[in-house]
Amino acid sequence: MAPGGKDAMGDCSDLDRQIEQLRRCEVIKEAEVKALCAKAREILVEESNVQRVDSPVTVCGDIHGQFYDLKELFKVGGDVPDTNYLFMGDFVDRGFYSVETFLLLLALKAGFDELESEDIEDVLASHTEELTNEDLQQLTEHSSVEDEDDEEPPQRKLTTKRMAEAFNMIQHIWKVRYPDRITLIRGNHESRQITQVYGFYDECLRKYGSITVWRYCTEIFDYLSLSAIIDGKIFCVHGGLSPSIQTLDQIRTIDRKQEVPHDGPMCDLLWSDPEDTQGWGVSPRGAGYLFGSDVVAQFNDTNGIDMICRAHQLVMEGYKWHFNNTVLTVWSAPNYCYR
Repeated sequence: MAPGGKDAMGDCSDLDRQIEQLRRCEVIKEAEVKALCAKAREILVEESNVQRVDSPVTVCGDIHGQFYDLKELFKVGGDVPDTNYLFMGDFVDRGFYSVETFLLLLALKAGFDELESEDIEDVLASHTEELTNEDLQQLTEHSSVEDEDDEEPPQRKLTTKRMAEAFNMIQHIWKVRYPDRITLIRGNHESRQITQVYGFYDECLRKYGSITVWRYCTEIFDYLSLSAIIDGKIFCVHGGLSPSIQTLDQIRTIDRKQEVPHDGPMCDLLWSDPEDTQGWGVSPRGAGYLFGSDVVAQFNDTNGIDMICRAHQLVMEGYKWHFNNTVLTVWSAPNYCYR
């Protein structure tokens, strides 16, 4: 059966049900987690290490398994798919609901990915009564508007006007329902080693009776993008910069499909912090670096960007500017660790 046939529609129905279940902070079955991770992997593997994102988009920092704060964030910022979101990592650990938090974000990512071409006819049919079956058939077979003087018999083709109207309808439906509404980039806690220490591993074991779900999720961690760029001007990354990286193109060449290394450029992107100093410094975290305002100025100038947006550090006010508004730290886990 074609990908857009009844099986695919059934998959969509199952995914919708799983999303609603996760929204209620209820875990889904282990087999459903496996299928969800497989679907998400197909999407994430196509994304760049520097994923392009268009504004408007709501940028979020660490969530750390605080599911009800994530729900409040959606309540205030707008629900998916009405609002675009960029989450800068650290979805899991420390909070009580890392499983539900990460799987909900993953399900939303998978559920609002681009519309399959084979589904166009079904979508159009459900949104208009004006197009005939022949119109729909031609619409799914053509990728561009046909000219009125085309040699195809008039009874077998759409007019330019009708075709244009139909494509406008597709674009509207596509935009409203099925674009990349959620961008997920990797944080330092999206790691096998870290999650075995800070809670996600134990939570999976407690809620599922085995570590199988933990394995499914940590495999997906390896496919998450390392960074994003909004409108070509705002560089978003979980931690910060690296002395090994001067350009965005260097980030694009990193092999990200691996466990977070203990050192090196990939590690630095997820672990580094800004510091009121010049140049580079040793990080007290034991991984990554401290970087000063001069490092940021050089990086921004080299890459033609306006600012860096990052997470990784607790900010009681929710956000904090650094270095004359060239770096912004965003934190999205209020009452961190339920303190």
